[in-house]
Amino acid sequence: MCGIAGIITGDRKFPLFQSIRTMTDVLRHRGPDDEGYLLADVRNRSTLIGGGKDTPKAVYRSPLPYAPKREMDALALDRDSYHLAFGHRRLSIIDLSPAGHQPMCNKNGTLWIVYNGEIYNYLELRAELKSFGYTFQSNADTEVLLTAYEHWGVGALNRFVGMFAFAILNLEQRRIFLARDFFGIKPLYYTIWRGGFAFASEIKALLQLPWLHREVNAQRLYEYLRSGVTDHGGETLFSSIHQVPSAHYLEISLDRPDAIQLTRYWDLKVDQRSNMSFDAAARRLRSIFLENVRLHLRSDVSIGTALSGGIDSSSIAMMVSRLQSPKQAFHTFSFIPDDEALSEEKWIDLIGQAAGALVHKTRVNPHDILREIDSLIEVQDEPFLSMSICAQHQVFSSAHWNGIKVMLDGQGADEILGGYHTHLESRLASLIRRGRCLSAINLLTGISSQGNFHLRDLIFSTAGFFLPFQLQALPRKLLGKDLCPLWLDATWFLDRGVAFQIPEKPAGRELFKKHLYQTLSHTVLPMLLRYEDRNSMCHSVESRVPFLTPTFIEFIFGLPDEYILSKEGESKSVFRKAMRGIVPDQVLDRKDKVGFLTPEKQWLISVQRWCEKLLQSETTHHIGALNQEVIRREFQLFLNHSKDSNLPIWRLVNLIRWATRFDVAFV
Repeated sequence: MCGIAGIITGDRKFPLFQSIRTMTDVLRHRGPDDEGYLLADVRNRSTLIGGGKDTPKAVYRSPLPYAPKREMDALALDRDSYHLAFGHRRLSIIDLSPAGHQPMCNKNGTLWIVYNGEIYNYLELRAELKSFGYTFQSNADTEVLLTAYEHWGVGALNRFVGMFAFAILNLEQRRIFLARDFFGIKPLYYTIWRGGFAFASEIKALLQLPWLHREVNAQRLYEYLRSGVTDHGGETLFSSIHQVPSAHYLEISLDRPDAIQLTRYWDLKVDQRSNMSFDAAARRLRSIFLENVRLHLRSDVSIGTALSGGIDSSSIAMMVSRLQSPKQAFHTFSFIPDDEALSEEKWIDLIGQAAGALVHKTRVNPHDILREIDSLIEVQDEPFLSMSICAQHQVFSSAHWNGIKVMLDGQGADEILGGYHTHLESRLASLIRRGRCLSAINLLTGISSQGNFHLRDLIFSTAGFFLPFQLQALPRKLLGKDLCPLWLDATWFLDRGVAFQIPEKPAGRELFKKHLYQTLSHTVLPMLLRYEDRNSMCHSVESRVPFLTPTFIEFIFGLPDEYILSKEGESKSVFRKAMRGIVPDQVLDRKDKVGFLTPEKQWLISVQRWCEKLLQSETTHHIGALNQEVIRREFQLFLNHSKDSNLPIWRLVNLIRWATRFDVAFV
């Protein structure tokens, strides 16, 4: 797990090394164990490698061809002769020796890589590549990735089980190849200017380029404020910064670095069907998940798990307990809210005892958050949706201070196994669309028996799958969910060409699976993965997500809908069955899903003076997208506990602090 950065420019006067060093320094938290640089003149096929202040002395002594001999700053060089630079910060997880140093090259020095991530099946790929005659200089998955690309080219991507964002320089073809993993677990951002291109693991690294415009992306701003949606696709909240979308690769000719080619290499199919019985599917799913966790445990450093007490994190914890040696200390990390209604402490204790784990509990209060909010906003690079991210940040801090360098987490399970209440709506709508009205009634009856749903809201939301999008404006307004609420300045957005829309609900016979796909790829998971990556990496902790492999998800999407969300409204039905005998029945039989929640309303009320100060600040007055008079009125309704207030206060105050911290322009 690492931080990567790169610059390509045709401008001989460009301060190339100074810029790449500054960008890489900003990423130090992602890799404090090692530091490396590559400068290249592709026209002459000449390269120069160097280290930095964090490069271990053992790296300088290494005979490997990609190991630098001294710090780049100490080298006497004509820096104007180079027009490409790579920078790398290493968090040593696999092969802790100097052989894992980056940038790394192949045997003949024609390919150079900077890479962030883990290829969990690297041992199997290494053995296969050896059978073709390749030899290896290290035990690192980096070298396996580079060799796989050398052998299979783009086809190597679909052979990987892992998370990755990397860039490969091909000196012979005068091209750079960048790729991001199947689900966007690892980040990869870029910016383009005339004759130039730069990429990095985080937005803040690109913002070190002094000429980069910091104008807000008005469409993305609307999507964040109105719907709480971020991180999907190829754009960001900065109009000049983009991201490589999940499951895409990007190719650049070094002769035209401002002309890029973006290609998707993998996608889910939602129209496949398996004839497997429910019990057989559960057995197969159990086998796949066991293999996933086994692969995700490959590490040369200590591993822990995040534990919320729900089915997903409990399943991971119990699998780790089963696979690890009894002699290994097993650590879990949890957030415990003060609000008893949101606390899952009893379930955490139950799983901790069953797994024989050392359970670490974190508690947070709103005043702790105020002390850290600016640094957390800087960590995240873009606004985040809820205060639960503050609690998650503290959980990873606890892992770091307890000496844990790798954490396993359950992200992705809710999106693919029907874990959200909105999946009930799409399941109902799917049954009705197929003419299975009796099954829909039975499902509705099963849901109502659980007692934790508002059936009126469920029915209204389900109806939204049938009402044409163009006719939804009036019902939304009546429900207080109009496309442009009064606290937004519609004129400001319209003047900038913003389309007032929300993520359109899927349609057709595969409506339920399409909705799962939507939460997986567009509305929910992308932002959760960003939160987790930044919160873990800022503490130099690698977070792994064993639910997110193509094999696991393709298998789930091939099953009948009722295996995922049962006829009685039970989510994760086939996965619950798969975990019987591994996870305690008390957890598998839970119907009271809480999720990773914080008492956000109480926290905001307790820091209302801070909120009021922000809402009346000079920064707020410069954000023309906001209707400040309406916001002040709505905020008072919120403080008075009025049900008439629909103001997303945290989104607003988070945006204001972000705009201040990053000097964002709302032009």
